[in-house]
Amino acid sequence: MKSYRLSELGDAELRSLIARPRIDFSSVFSLVNPILDDVRQRGDAAVKEYTLKFDNVQLDDIVQLVADLPDPLLDAHVKEAFDIAYSNIYAFHAAQRTPETNVENIKGVQCKRVSRSINTVGLYVPGGTAVLPSTALMLSVPAQIAGCKTVVLATPPAQDGTICKEVVYCAKKAGVTHILKAGGAQAISAMAWGTETCPKVEKIFGPGNQYVTAAKMILQNSEAMVSIDMPAGPSEVLVIADKHAIPRHVAADLLSQAEHGPDSQVVLVIAGEGVNLNAIEEELSKQCKSLPRGEFAAKALTHSFIVHAYDMLESINFSNLYAPEHLIVNVKDAEKWESFIQNAGSVFLGPWTPESVGDYASGTNHVLPTYGYARMYGGVSLDSFLKYITVQSLTEEGLRKLGPYVATMAEVEGLDAHKLAVTLRLEDIEGRQISK
Repeated sequence: MKSYRLSELGDAELRSLIARPRIDFSSVFSLVNPILDDVRQRGDAAVKEYTLKFDNVQLDDIVQLVADLPDPLLDAHVKEAFDIAYSNIYAFHAAQRTPETNVENIKGVQCKRVSRSINTVGLYVPGGTAVLPSTALMLSVPAQIAGCKTVVLATPPAQDGTICKEVVYCAKKAGVTHILKAGGAQAISAMAWGTETCPKVEKIFGPGNQYVTAAKMILQNSEAMVSIDMPAGPSEVLVIADKHAIPRHVAADLLSQAEHGPDSQVVLVIAGEGVNLNAIEEELSKQCKSLPRGEFAAKALTHSFIVHAYDMLESINFSNLYAPEHLIVNVKDAEKWESFIQNAGSVFLGPWTPESVGDYASGTNHVLPTYGYARMYGGVSLDSFLKYITVQSLTEEGLRKLGPYVATMAEVEGLDAHKLAVTLRLEDIEGRQISK
């Protein structure tokens, strides 16, 4: 990993450093667009063909109703782990419900905002090099709490055409209605447009590779009339470590994201003096060699880097510029720096808070903005599965008090029909008052 000292970097060098490894989206779009169009036109048949081409899996049916699937048999300790994760994720997201409040700005003028679930949602759970039942929980639990009526979970099938039993367990537990046995751009397109057997969804959630991300970005700007949670790219973590941080813990945290794939990026920020960087680098090398996915992690480390900061304030200022998906603050008294953090998907404070707990079972959501999008996006939450409707109700008294102001503003804007909709009512109210 290359090393930099923040105090020696100019503005241009700093901007270059916080930029992620470039994705050639024009090239990716040119590959993805024909797949999206083909699935739109040919539906199930196209999804089957692309699943055979890309995953080498021959499918008879691409969609299964979750209610028709038998309960999967899991080892007791595995079942317990997912049950605990479900319980914590449910509790954290259920607590995000906001009570309905009425506001009476002027007597007789009632305003409120009410929530309604998005009716049909699509959840993308990556597969391929690793199965991710934890993502199935992160997406389906808030959808369940929100009350989404149709929930389609898309995930690549195994070589025999089946779905990972842990994913099925999570899907059944969290109220998923359909499983789409497909991955990649073809799965995103099937959910966005709908096919003979896959329901059309109104919003698509979930992380994925550059082809999945490109498909989501294209389709949200198409006639498919579908929205997405966020544009999310490869996984990333930024670790701030001071002299109190244990080197093997720091190394493990960096590798926990590097092992996601060769396009992941990890950043180590050294806060102040006294950090044993040699020990951290030795642990990185040793641990990486022992990992089953060490080859992926090693490639990710080639475009990752280390920066040296003067102190914690400079460290956090750099982190806010980088805007990481995951931010680990492994320093003494980490909690006192929380208020300084402005841009991050999810934060892990203190030496005993590895990023892994958020990925699995603390309760927070692990579907987070990457690629610097944490500057303007938050992670998936209960609100992601809801839409809000504003409601107003006026009495005669309310319209008498507010109406003249509305009429004046409409007149200023030259919208006479807007003005008339108010003044006609005011005339009728006045007429009734006189007749009494």
